[in-house]
Amino acid sequence: MKKIYAHRFGPAFTIATIAIAISFVTRIILLIVSAKGFDFTFLNIVGVFGIGLFYDLAFCTFLLLPFTLHIAFTSNHIYKKPWQWILLGVYLIALYMLFFTNLVPKDYNKDLKTGIEYLVLFWFICYVFLLTRTEAFRNKWRTVVLKCYIFLCIFLLLFNAVSEFFFWEEFATRYNFIAVDYLIYSNEVIGNIQESYPITWIIVGLAVISIILFIPAQKYVAASVRSSISLKQKAMVATVLLLLPLATYLLLNNRLKRFSSNEYANELSGNGLYEFGAAFWNNELDFYKFYQSMPNAEAFAIVRKELSVRGSRFTSNDTFNLEREISYTEPEKKMNVVLISVESLSGEFMKAFGSKDNITPVLDSLASHSLFFTNFYASGTRTVRGLEALSLGIPPTPGQSIVKRPNNAGLFSLGSVFKTKGYISQYIYGGYGYFDNMNTYFGGNDYEVIDRNAIAPDKVTFSNIWGVADEDLFNHCIVQMDSNYKSGKPFFSHVMTVSNHRPFTYPDGKIDIPPSTQSREGAVKYTDYAIGKFLKDAQTKPWFNNTVFVIVADHCASAAGKTDLPVTGYHIPLLIYSPGNIQPQQVNALMSQIDVAPTILGLLKMNYRSKFIGQDIFNLTAQQQRAFISTYQGLGYVKDSNLVIQYPLKQVKQYRPDFVTGQASPMPLNNELKQQAMAYYQVAFYLLSKGLYKK
Repeated sequence: MKKIYAHRFGPAFTIATIAIAISFVTRIILLIVSAKGFDFTFLNIVGVFGIGLFYDLAFCTFLLLPFTLHIAFTSNHIYKKPWQWILLGVYLIALYMLFFTNLVPKDYNKDLKTGIEYLVLFWFICYVFLLTRTEAFRNKWRTVVLKCYIFLCIFLLLFNAVSEFFFWEEFATRYNFIAVDYLIYSNEVIGNIQESYPITWIIVGLAVISIILFIPAQKYVAASVRSSISLKQKAMVATVLLLLPLATYLLLNNRLKRFSSNEYANELSGNGLYEFGAAFWNNELDFYKFYQSMPNAEAFAIVRKELSVRGSRFTSNDTFNLEREISYTEPEKKMNVVLISVESLSGEFMKAFGSKDNITPVLDSLASHSLFFTNFYASGTRTVRGLEALSLGIPPTPGQSIVKRPNNAGLFSLGSVFKTKGYISQYIYGGYGYFDNMNTYFGGNDYEVIDRNAIAPDKVTFSNIWGVADEDLFNHCIVQMDSNYKSGKPFFSHVMTVSNHRPFTYPDGKIDIPPSTQSREGAVKYTDYAIGKFLKDAQTKPWFNNTVFVIVADHCASAAGKTDLPVTGYHIPLLIYSPGNIQPQQVNALMSQIDVAPTILGLLKMNYRSKFIGQDIFNLTAQQQRAFISTYQGLGYVKDSNLVIQYPLKQVKQYRPDFVTGQASPMPLNNELKQQAMAYYQVAFYLLSKGLYKK
C-alpha cells in the first residue's frame, strides 16, 4: 500500500482515498439524521453504501484530473524542444476554450468565473516558471505545490461535507438544481450562510481537521516526486486516469441510485458533488428521450378531451392547437387583483390543517371570510416552479423551471391576459429581481417588474440578504397600488414575499416569537402578521372594495418524505378574499397551482382566448379534477385518490397516497390514468419546445 502512495502518481491516489473516507463518514451522518424516515432493511443498507461507493469512485475520476495533469506535465523528459512548448500552449488554450467559453452557461456567476480564470492564469505562470528552473529546484517546488494541492483539496472536501449536511437539513436531498442556483447566485447564498450559521467557527474547525488529515497524507509526497518512472509508464498511467472521467461522463448517469422504494435510501446512495455535476449539465431533460411517450396526435387528443368543459370552445379543429375561447354569461368584473405568493407556506402551518402552534392567526381568521381551498397542491418544490405555474398555468416540464431557461419571453401568461384587458400588470418583489432570473422572465412576459431597487432606502426598516422585510414590501405595494388607482386603470399585482426563508430574521417587537430564535415558526408568524397589516392598510384605500386578494404559497417548507413526491409535501393553502364581492366558502375540489390563473379569471367572468392547460376549478366536475406535483425529474399526476409518477428511463408507477401521512402504497397501473398523465406532460413539453405557448 505504501508503494502506491509513494508512486509518482501517489498524490492522486492519496486524495482519492481521503475523498472516499470523507464521503463515507458524510453518508453515515446523513443516515443518522434521517433515521426516522429511513427503512433499515438489508437491501437499503447494502444499496446505500455499495452504490454510494460506486458513485464516490465515479466522482474521484473527476477529482483526480488536476493532480493527473500536474504530475503528467511536470516531467524531466519533455519540454526540451520548441514544438513541445507549442503543443502545451495549444493544449491549455483548448482546455480554456472548452470549459470557459463553450460549456459555462451565460448566466453563470461572473465573479466566480473571473476568480477561476485568474486562478488558472496564476497556475499557468507558476507552471511555466517551474519548467524553466533546474531539476533540483523543480523537485523541491513540485513537492510544495502538491502538498498545497492536497491540503486545499482536503479542506474543500470537508467544507463540501458540511455544506451537504446543511443542504440535507433543509431539502432532505443530495445536491440538485437548487445547489446549482446557489452557486450561480452566490451573493444571496453566501449572505444567507453568513446570517444563518457561525461560518467563522466552522471554517476554523475545518482548517484544524484538514491539518490533522494532511499530516499523515503529506509524508508520501516528497517520495512520489523523487520516484523513478519512465516516460512510457507515465504516459500509460496518465492516459488511463484521463480516460476514466471521460468514460464516467459518457457511460454513467445518476439514475442508478434509484434502487429503493424509500426516497431517503435513494438520495443517500448518491454522491453530492456528482449529483451537483449531473444537475449542472442536465438543466432540461428531453421528454421523448427520458420518459414514456405516445404519438403526439394521441397525446393532444387526450388533453383536448380533458379541456373540453362548459364555457370553453376550441378556436381550431387542428389537433395540435389548444387555444380556446373562454366565455361566461355574466358580465365581466373589472376588479383589481392582488396575487400574493408567500414563500414556503406549507398547509400544515395553519390550524385548519391541524397545526396547534398558532403561527398563522391572520390566515386562520381570514379562511372563514374567504374562498378557502383545502385540497390544493404546489407544482414543485422551488419558488421558480410556483411562479411558473401561477403565471403560465402549465404543468411543470422535466428539468429546470421555465423561469430559468433561455428564450422564455413572449409566452402566454396571466399578465398578458390582464394586459389585453387594459390592466396594469406588475410583479413586485422584495429582493433583487436578477435572482432566479425574475427580471428577465417577468419583464419578457407582460409584467412590469418592481423589485428592491424601487424601494427608497429610508423606507426600509429591516432587511436580510434575501430582501426587505415583508412589512416594507407591503408598504411599498400600498404606495404602488395608490399610484395605479390614480392612473384610472384596473391593476393586477403579483407580490412575492421573502421573510419566511432562512436565516428567518425579521424586525423585533412585531410578534410574540423573538427574532433571535431564527426559527421557521417565527418567520411564518411574522409573514402572517405582515399580510394582516397589509390588508388593514388596504381597507382604508378607495380601491379596496373593488379588489380581489389571492393568497397562495409558492411551495411547501419541505417536500421530504419516505416516498417519491409525498403529497403532504406539496399541500399548500389558497385563499381568495374580497369582502362584499366573493361569498366565503370552503372549497374541497382537487386542484394545483396551474389552475389559479384561470380560476381568478373565472371569478371575474372574463371572456378571453386561453392557452392555459390549467382550468377554472368551478367549471370542472369532481371526475375532472386533478393536480400536478413534481420534482425536476419525477412528474406526478394526482387524480381519483391515485398518484401516477413518471420517471426518467421511461418508468411509470402508480401509488395510493395517504393524504394525511404522505405515505404511498404501490398500485397496479390504471391505463387510463397513465395515458392522461403522460399526455399532459408530453403536450406541455411539446408546446414549450416548439414555441407554441407564445401569445
